[in-house]
Amino acid sequence: MKAVVDRDACIGCGLCTTICPDVFEMDDEDIAIVIADPVPADNEAEAQEAADSCPTDAISIED
Repeated sequence: MKAVVDRDACIGCGLCTTICPDVFEMDDEDIAIVIADPVPADNEAEAQEAADSCPTDAISIED
């Protein structure tokens, strides 16, 4: 599983980093980035929850 963040769509709310800090963090521009590629099996559910919770749909999950 792979997580992808659309930098143009991200508003920097930080919800993804709260839900899944092992996969997402905020960069110097307060835009979410993926720090785990591929997503570890133990974090797949949280990564999907982060994607589903993103207010701008900036996160996509690919198999």
